[in-house]
Amino acid sequence: MAGKKKSVSKKQSSKPVKNSADLARAAASSASTKNKSQGNQKQGKKRSGILAYLRGVRQEFSKVVWPTREELITDTVVVFATVIFFSLAFWLIDTGFLAALKGILGITLS
Repeated sequence: MAGKKKSVSKKQSSKPVKNSADLARAAASSASTKNKSQGNQKQGKKRSGILAYLRGVRQEFSKVVWPTREELITDTVVVFATVIFFSLAFWLIDTGFLAALKGILGITLS
């Protein structure tokens, strides 16, 4: 049994074999039919008005997780501290460059 090969028969399909031109025409026909059906679906949709939009906005706002008062205060303090820190850092860098340029070029600015 190990040495014998079994013959495998291929099933014959009921459709005849098409050449490449027939396949291309069938694909184009299928694509155009699909596009037409999608266009009809788009036309069938109703336009939603401002009330539907506002309902959607209200639903989305209900999903928002709002910060607590303590979280809001903490985050605000962190933002202000960061702004002050970077303002001072840039002011010091600017002052240092100005002093270096005055020393190198020997100029005075009024």
